[in-house]
Amino acid sequence: MAKVIISQVRSAIGRPERQKRTIQALGLGKINKSVEVEYTPQIQGMVNKVSHLVSVTEL
Repeated sequence: MAKVIISQVRSAIGRPERQKRTIQALGLGKINKSVEVEYTPQIQGMVNKVSHLVSVTEL
């Protein structure tokens, strides 16, 4: 699997609870925080649900 860097670029304040939990599950929570993860189908699905709040960079 390819590694990617997922960065939170927008706030989760005022978003539905489901999106807030998805951000937490990705290991994010604050703007400009980044995590390096393997781009599995599960991670890809979570990124698709909160794509308006995060950015993805391939390594």
